[in-house]
Amino acid sequence: MPEAIGQLVLVVEDDPKTVTLVQAYLSRAGYEVVTAGDGLSALRMLREREPSLMVLDLMLPRLDGLTLTRIVREESDVPILMLTARSGVQDRLAGFSRGADDYLVKPFAPSELVARVAAVLRRGGGREAQRAPPRVLRFGDITLDREHLRVTRAGQMVELRLVEFRLLEALIAAQGRVLSRDLLLDGLTGRPALGVLPRSVDVYVSRLRRQLGDAARRPRYIATVRGVGYRALVPSQEAVSSA
Repeated sequence: MPEAIGQLVLVVEDDPKTVTLVQAYLSRAGYEVVTAGDGLSALRMLREREPSLMVLDLMLPRLDGLTLTRIVREESDVPILMLTARSGVQDRLAGFSRGADDYLVKPFAPSELVARVAAVLRRGGGREAQRAPPRVLRFGDITLDREHLRVTRAGQMVELRLVEFRLLEALIAAQGRVLSRDLLLDGLTGRPALGVLPRSVDVYVSRLRRQLGDAARRPRYIATVRGVGYRALVPSQEAVSSA
């Protein structure tokens, strides 16, 4: 969802696996993501960073999600998407009555979460909602044009299939974070890839490396993280940027 690129999302969640999943999917969609593991930390980060949107679990240590929402609404109009295992009607009503903009029940499809975040922002929430979205990602000497689905390396065109383009886009957007094979595969298909072997990603990565002139043994762009997946080798803090 290119229109979401460049906006800051605060993810408030105390389950590390959920944090990793949500952060990876939102980053791949182009968001900048910061996280907090409890309500008080989230409140402090909200005041310091002024995010465009907050993804909020209800069952949090130190300060629960409903109380946090009430406090936030007294001082901010930041959109809030509640992400919680509480699925009852009364739970939803409590969330909306305290100022939530949307409500998603666990377990959830990560792609749906990304779509809901974009929808909430399009409805007018967030300070950055009207910012013109950048369309180009730069990674070392690689330039990736989202609008025209075009990649160049050192100024030369690189011929990529769509699946290879999306794979490279996901790795660059993750800014050096490790993405598992399952996560990459789900991202490439847009949904949980049931019946498709995660090792299929290895084939796509191999093709992508070949087109970029990269090598698994001495990687310049894409590193293999054994037993997990892949990550982009960010040359420096300035190497991944958008314009």
